Amino acid sequence: MQVRTHWITIAKRTMRWAAVIAGLVLVLALPQDTKAFASTQWRLKRSIDLNDVYHIKLGQQRLPKEVVPTSYHLELQPFIGDDKFKGRVKINVTWADTSDKITLNAHPDLHISQYSVRTLEPSLEQREKGLPLMGVNVANVELPNSKKQFYTIHLEQMLKKGSSCEVDISFVGNLTTNETSGFFKTEYMDARGNKHPIIGTYLRVNHAQRMFPCMDEPFYKATFNLSVLHPKNMTARSNMPIENSVDVPDQPDFIWDHFEQTPQISTYQLALVVSDLESIPPARKVNEIDGKQLEIWVWGRKDYMDSLKDVPDKVAKIINYLQEYFNSSIVLPKLDLMAIPSFNAVKPSDSWGLMLFKESDLLTASVWNTAYELIYQWIGQYITPFRWTDAPVNKALNSFLASMTTVDINPDEMEGKWPMTMLYSLYYEFGKTIPFSRVAGIRNEATSAKTELIFRMFNYTLGKELFQKGVRNFVQQESEENQRTFYAEDIYSRLNDVANETDILPDGLTINSIAAPWIIRDRVPLVTVIRDYETKQITLSQKVYLRKAPPASTSKVSYQWDIPIVMMSQDKLDFHKPCPLWLTKGHEPKNLTIPDITDENNFIIVNPEEIGMFPVNYDTCNWKMLSQFLRCPNREKIPVLTRAKLLHDSWNLAYAGELSFGIALNMILFLKDERSHVVWEPVFMMIDHIGRRIEGSKVYPKFEVYVQTLLKPLYEELNETAQPDEPSWKTHMRGMAKNFLCRAGYEPCVDEARLQYKKWLTDEDPDKGNPVANEFICPVFKWGTEEEWEFGLQRVINFPQNSPERKENERTYLLKSLAGCPKDTYKIERLLNVTILDQNGNFTDSNIHLIFSMLTGGAAGYTTLFKFLNTHWYTVKQRFENKRHLWDGIINSATSPFNTPEGLDMVSELYSSRQGEFDTAEHIIKEALTIIKQETEWSKQNLPAIDAWLTENLPKEELEAAEARTRTTTMASTMAFKGLLATG
Repeated sequence: MQVRTHWITIAKRTMRWAAVIAGLVLVLALPQDTKAFASTQWRLKRSIDLNDVYHIKLGQQRLPKEVVPTSYHLELQPFIGDDKFKGRVKINVTWADTSDKITLNAHPDLHISQYSVRTLEPSLEQREKGLPLMGVNVANVELPNSKKQFYTIHLEQMLKKGSSCEVDISFVGNLTTNETSGFFKTEYMDARGNKHPIIGTYLRVNHAQRMFPCMDEPFYKATFNLSVLHPKNMTARSNMPIENSVDVPDQPDFIWDHFEQTPQISTYQLALVVSDLESIPPARKVNEIDGKQLEIWVWGRKDYMDSLKDVPDKVAKIINYLQEYFNSSIVLPKLDLMAIPSFNAVKPSDSWGLMLFKESDLLTASVWNTAYELIYQWIGQYITPFRWTDAPVNKALNSFLASMTTVDINPDEMEGKWPMTMLYSLYYEFGKTIPFSRVAGIRNEATSAKTELIFRMFNYTLGKELFQKGVRNFVQQESEENQRTFYAEDIYSRLNDVANETDILPDGLTINSIAAPWIIRDRVPLVTVIRDYETKQITLSQKVYLRKAPPASTSKVSYQWDIPIVMMSQDKLDFHKPCPLWLTKGHEPKNLTIPDITDENNFIIVNPEEIGMFPVNYDTCNWKMLSQFLRCPNREKIPVLTRAKLLHDSWNLAYAGELSFGIALNMILFLKDERSHVVWEPVFMMIDHIGRRIEGSKVYPKFEVYVQTLLKPLYEELNETAQPDEPSWKTHMRGMAKNFLCRAGYEPCVDEARLQYKKWLTDEDPDKGNPVANEFICPVFKWGTEEEWEFGLQRVINFPQNSPERKENERTYLLKSLAGCPKDTYKIERLLNVTILDQNGNFTDSNIHLIFSMLTGGAAGYTTLFKFLNTHWYTVKQRFENKRHLWDGIINSATSPFNTPEGLDMVSELYSSRQGEFDTAEHIIKEALTIIKQETEWSKQNLPAIDAWLTENLPKEELEAAEARTRTTTMASTMAFKGLLATG
């Protein structure tokens, strides 16, 4: 699986990557802007999951700070039968302040059989006064429970600062068998049918306390001496190598393995695996650094070892790159990477020196996935978050470094997707009136994505060497008491230290102060660049970027940022220089005026390669020069990511009302000669957004025709069928072109879909299964016959219940397609009649609500729903009398999506004629009218420009066909409107 088919595999994670618009063939229930971000979660949720951090650890009580651990001597016996284990731990603790109790984390399921406390060293006062060592007696113990997982030992006397004791506890616990977390047991079956057990640990976020009593918070670091008793035919691996092994006289088949002492580590870093897995080292040499040479071993079951043969060398290659980047080894003498059969954790376990993976995750050819996990050996393991709330910056920094590593080692893997798709998705979300209003759960991932992009911005603005120096200082920093812990702000402070060695930052700016507004605000700025060609000056200004003007009732947001301004000009298309100009929030006046960097015959580009997280607008003349240059053979002198940015910015600025659509549409004229998939990637997103916005208008048929003329050459050049070993970008691009051509009614695509659908249509037992690929369903339901659509409806009605062969999600997909795809009103009316008027028992309330949601995705859908509601008002109201969520749902879906003057008239007339009859939906239609009025203004401003541009740029024969479609659409709309007024 290639990188970032994860941000966002997203989504398994970016981060995060199926295609940004994968699935746009259907209008899904989520609004489009939210879908764009949700689909960027293409990275696996790895290492420290942000939701774990925010929702698990923050709500827990913290341990007292008077007593801290210095070392653990832990003995484990996981093979005692009945999926239980025995253990004994001796914890050396020191008093940081006077206290008469020792508090440990312990899970209620951990049964403590014996305990004792003995004094090791006198307190500071006893040493100073020469007082004798005192004994320690236990007054009582407090056992953990489900609400308070503390094991508290109350002593009979107070111990003062500096005192040291050994706490000796014996316990019995349960191995986890239903998942690979905590201290777990799993098993696999070999090719001969034999079962093989595996014992392992996965102790983050708070699972160490399930295995042994401890101080289970990240900053309580201590050394570990681990010993494990296990069968001789199995191998034990831990963070450190084995120091010695001892036979057990009364158990000749068992052996005690005693591991070397670890450095100071947090409890969640402790790792152990006991298995019969086999191992292979890399053939590639691991470079010596810090006077050390790291041993690497890759482990897997015997039957899987041949599949893993290339993994050790890939790991060694990445380790060598990272050692050089950090100028440091991982400090430990060895690193084990283990492919664990049946490993079902959401994310790999990247404990220091011993990493556990799903077999498929370790096998992947992706450099990014492997690099991301290996970086945790330095940032996250060698140095660790002081508390779990510091972990998100860890994830974001590691994600950036993994992307940078991948670009340097295997740039083809990124395929130009990073950072563009992640960034564009943030633009869409942060450009909304209320970001995350529909899907608040992705806010944490979005914050991580923003932070990653901030690191990328500093890597450019400081320069790679200076940024690298700051990261090295961060990794090698000496924190309090040499605990190798960090706070979230520490990375910015280290970067600021190296920046202060130069004149890169203006007076008063720090890396910390620059980063904070970018990270904490769910907005991005828009930078406007106006050139005065007579005075040869450039004026730069900033404001909050919004794709839609907020309602009048919404308070105005006037955020400002400190923005790095990097420029290049037509005569010097080179920007690889640090020390940018800064447009700061402290500028008075807010605009910044500087001398032009070139003459009036050359364009300029600001923020090339998306160095900063902001779109850029220009004066009309500069946009014109850019458009003309992109149509000439020299356009490839502008890097592909920058060409993509210019295209993306222009369309979205036009959508937001910041730029004329005539100018934005001129920016796509070069696409007829453009074949970089990176540049084409945002085109599909823009076609979708603009298409949905203008659907139902008289301009839309012309737009559909233009989409066909734009995409047909690309699709034909890509060939209709995949070729062996072709790059994944080509497969992806072909699929996207085909999807959009199908949506626009491209005949070869529709014919192919109908031909495939016929296999199902002529099947003797069509309810046994669906032989047609999902990609063919929507084109048939949109452009096919009424009979083909009706056949699909019957398959939903007759879908077999409780069938092991058929899954309910098949029926849901069909129902979504039946409602969301058709452009013919009679198909939609038929579906509404069956589900609402006929009250067909095969459709649940949730099915009906889903239909309403799907119908909002296209003008045919919501217009027909509106007509149906108006015609059958009292029947519908009676039908949903005791189902207010459906009543509110139909009012919302039938009124809110309109965005034209005709639609405003229709909804206004409905509200006027049904005054006082809306009940719980009264506020819904009022809000809908407010929104439609605002949307209507957009149409008045932009549709004439889009119409004029399409008329000028469509070939004559295509224009005539489009105008014929327009006349048909206009006539149908007029008749429908008159009919509605009559029925009203």
